[in-house]
Amino acid sequence: MKNKTFIFILPLVLLISCQNKYTPLSLHPDNQHYFLFRGKPTILIGSTEHYGAVMNLDFDYIRYLDELSNKGLNVTRTFSGVYVEPQGAFGIAKNTLAPAKEKFICPWARSNLPGYPGGGNIFDLTKWDEAYFERLKDFIAEAGKRNIVVELDLFSNFYDTLQWKLSPLHCKNNINNVEAILDQKEVLSLRHPGILKIQEEMVRKILTECNYFDNLYYEVCNEPYFGDLKALDSWEKHMADVIADAENMLPHKHLISQNIQNGSFKIENPHPAVSIFNFHYAKPPVTVEMNYGLNKPIGDNETGFNGIEDVHYRTEAWDFITAGGALFNNLDYSFTAGNEDGSFVVTPGQPGGGGITLRNQLKILKTVFGEIDFIHMKPSDYLLKNSPEGNSTMRILAEEGEQYLLYLNNSKVDKGINSESNRDNGTTFEISIELSAGDYKGEWIDTESGLRTPFPVRDHKGGPHNFKTPPVGEDLALKITR
Repeated sequence: MKNKTFIFILPLVLLISCQNKYTPLSLHPDNQHYFLFRGKPTILIGSTEHYGAVMNLDFDYIRYLDELSNKGLNVTRTFSGVYVEPQGAFGIAKNTLAPAKEKFICPWARSNLPGYPGGGNIFDLTKWDEAYFERLKDFIAEAGKRNIVVELDLFSNFYDTLQWKLSPLHCKNNINNVEAILDQKEVLSLRHPGILKIQEEMVRKILTECNYFDNLYYEVCNEPYFGDLKALDSWEKHMADVIADAENMLPHKHLISQNIQNGSFKIENPHPAVSIFNFHYAKPPVTVEMNYGLNKPIGDNETGFNGIEDVHYRTEAWDFITAGGALFNNLDYSFTAGNEDGSFVVTPGQPGGGGITLRNQLKILKTVFGEIDFIHMKPSDYLLKNSPEGNSTMRILAEEGEQYLLYLNNSKVDKGINSESNRDNGTTFEISIELSAGDYKGEWIDTESGLRTPFPVRDHKGGPHNFKTPPVGEDLALKITR
């Protein structure tokens, strides 16, 4: 038998990937509660538009990414295009997930037949829309230029038939004679092999096209817990397997996220391929404490339904991250098509908040964590030797003897009280913290304005040290370093 020479020709996308300077976002090897990104310890803090940046052709994502970068924020969340919302859904004004007529783009190409309810022709699920993939890749590339990580949600639960009837997978929206599924809760299940095969093919296509990006992780499904839980659990595990198996054949491996629950939930028997566990509306942040033993990043990647005032989402962010969370991504309704700089004014009645003031406050949080060595810190509430007054709460992240970060939440939002900012007339607290012996630099941090008030701690003999706060309105942080 003659010797044969085999020549393998890799797609250009994979050849480019081999030249990347960095590996994709990963778990930090010294503390897997946090991330390693481009060689640096990382937490992810964002204030994201309503997930339509790629699929909505009216949305200028360059202006949007510029605003995130300007505020020092480093994560955004976007949907793939399988899920679409109608105008007016959830009472959201200028919803980016509800593109105008003929402004919707998704992984599949349009056919020659008219009739899509969102305008234009229906889809051909056997053909890819290369313009979509160019837009998706350009979005991720532009985010990468600004050191912004993209969370790409491959699927989303269909809450009712309104969204399902707009999906390219719906039998009336494509030419492929797919099975007619009347109950939208059946779509994300293993019960319909034809639809499942199309979903798997889409996942593999996206993973292949995007493999060379380092600023990317994949979330399997947005809010699956609103569907048929038993069916979705099996389907979600299957899709996590599909993602892991597909990337085993590719040069780079990306983190996989699972959206666990609204609020809090203790995770049991997690899928071995899942590295990030994301929650929505995680206030109070007991979900971090419940799942800290997983030794994986815990995230709060959607906020809302708590009024439009900044205090609700600022305190949610500080509470969650100081409790040991690794990711906080506010859902910011001030980003719309036409207001991609985040200048749309969010008015009462909207399902959440957002705006430049809140983004500046989140920048303060991001900046503070850029100043501490959080990789060597852990939740250490046992170091607090007294309890706060009334409904206020305190938590502390510490590397004992070296650095401490305390957060005091006096907003009372958990009790349904909407306190206005009143730091000038606020409450003064006595705080007692167990400190190792030594000299320290202390700094009170106003989480609204960023104002710092430094002070020394000299010749501490070890044991509890008492601090008297400046007047506290809604919240306050304290940073102590040796």
